[in-house]
Amino acid sequence: MRRLIRAVGPFTLRPRNRRSPFESLARAIAYQQLHGRAAERILARFIALFPRRRFPKPDELLAMKSTAIRQAGFSRPKIAALRDLAAKTLDGTVPTNRVIRSLDDDAIVERLIAVRGIGRWTVEMLLIFQLGRPDVLPVDDFGVRNGFRIVYGLGTMPTRKKVLQYGERWKPYRTAASWYLWRAADRAKGNVTVL
Repeated sequence: MRRLIRAVGPFTLRPRNRRSPFESLARAIAYQQLHGRAAERILARFIALFPRRRFPKPDELLAMKSTAIRQAGFSRPKIAALRDLAAKTLDGTVPTNRVIRSLDDDAIVERLIAVRGIGRWTVEMLLIFQLGRPDVLPVDDFGVRNGFRIVYGLGTMPTRKKVLQYGERWKPYRTAASWYLWRAADRAKGNVTVL
């Protein structure tokens, strides 16, 4: 890791914390199993259904006809996930920005995975990229595990358990370790990017 940190340089992750948890998770649902450009086009058509808003509110999403959302490009399962997200935002399961900041990481994961279509990995991305939580190690992430394989010269992909156990030594800065592991995977592809 020391060599990787020297090669990559300073940790530069800056959270994008202006979105509500509802908006961040709705966008995550849109991107699931799609190429980024396709998801962006679908999101643009979806947002255009709500011309007076930068992004729809949960009650507006629930009031919108499923056929209109379908015509924007969302599949039926994603529409069901969006509607569940909206309902669970209105009932308080999905917390507001103010409330989510007062919760610990495990409580956020527990609450948000109750939403249809939202799994642990999606919540961990929210913890890292929106909330800026310092101690998140998404061991189900292919890039993190592949970066670990590269950095530690392993012949095969490590198990999530192995990465989790090894990651104990990076506490309480496992988010930074994850970021560097993503850089290692990017460098191996010749894709030096910064999140």
